[in-house]
Amino acid sequence: MTEGRRPRRVAETIRKHIAEALGRDVFDPRLGLLTVTRVDIGADLSLAKVYVRNLTGSTDEAERKSIEKAANHAAATLRRGLGARLGIKKTPHLVFSYDTGQDAIDRIEQLLGEIARDDPPRSE
Repeated sequence: MTEGRRPRRVAETIRKHIAEALGRDVFDPRLGLLTVTRVDIGADLSLAKVYVRNLTGSTDEAERKSIEKAANHAAATLRRGLGARLGIKKTPHLVFSYDTGQDAIDRIEQLLGEIARDDPPRSE
């Protein structure tokens, strides 16, 4: 989604701003331990998909949905603060999504560990 130098630069600015603002400007306790993992933005800079992750690494689906809902509820506040910082005509619409990438990596490592324990070493 993020292609070209300008969209990458805008996406990085959005990521930094939101990461700072989550700790400073947003007072929802569900968003207190969030980290912004990445931001994807379209070439027209109208929509930014912000991927967040709980620092505790919760795998509870209900908690993930709650975090997404709270983050999307705070999107308007975060977007207002972002407008002046970007210096572009239209501030992108922010859509938050929980980043499950690390959970998949953790699950694969867990499965490989189980295979290694169950499979006796082979002698050649």
